[in-house]
Amino acid sequence: MRMIVPEAGGELDDFGLAQAYAYPRARWLRANMVMSADGSASVDGKSGGLSSPGDKRVFGILRVLADVVLVGSGTVTAEQYKPARPRPALAALRTGRPATATIAVITGSLDLNLAAPLFTEAPPDARTIVITSEAAPADLRAAAGQVADVIVAGKKAVDLPTALTALADRGLGRVICEGGPHLLGQIAAGGLLDELILTISPTLAGPGAGRIVAGDAFPAAAMTLAQALTEDGYLFCRYLLANATS
Repeated sequence: MRMIVPEAGGELDDFGLAQAYAYPRARWLRANMVMSADGSASVDGKSGGLSSPGDKRVFGILRVLADVVLVGSGTVTAEQYKPARPRPALAALRTGRPATATIAVITGSLDLNLAAPLFTEAPPDARTIVITSEAAPADLRAAAGQVADVIVAGKKAVDLPTALTALADRGLGRVICEGGPHLLGQIAAGGLLDELILTISPTLAGPGAGRIVAGDAFPAAAMTLAQALTEDGYLFCRYLLANATS
């Protein structure tokens, strides 16, 4: 994988990639998404159909750099999420922090498989977090609290600014959102997104599949291309939102 923007360069090893994707500050929300060349967010209902070894490599680096992985419950189910795995070769990048990023699941309904590895196999120092609202049934909140840390943010629905503040108060300010499209849409509509990391796959997925953003419409937001890398026909782009400051 090599840099082409802001200037062409040689091959990047994992530590070079980590430097390229370093967080600008301690509290920062970035989203990592993949789409086809014709704008699809998935193939056969899963984003993995658009991925590549290079995309998976970037995915792993982004998790190593993050304090917390923010993800919607639909994506947790569809992609069969598990706890982040340790990467001993990159342990120096997590000095002073747990060996892995914490996974935080946004859910209004609390319709979760609490027996899944995401909850049963998470390490004690990176216990999975469930973020829900006051409207969620008390018995389901109590059940989730047996296998995860529960954050209640918002009355009728999850209030994302409150949720992000609660994460930051736990020392989890460097956030990577991995979707899905509805969660990314809510984050973008709320003006909460600092950075979009987008893999563009050299694939024509055809009609029918959704985009990387879903939900209610919101005003268009300008972005700046801060960085682009390439490998095997894939583009790996970093876009900064106009309101983001480093």
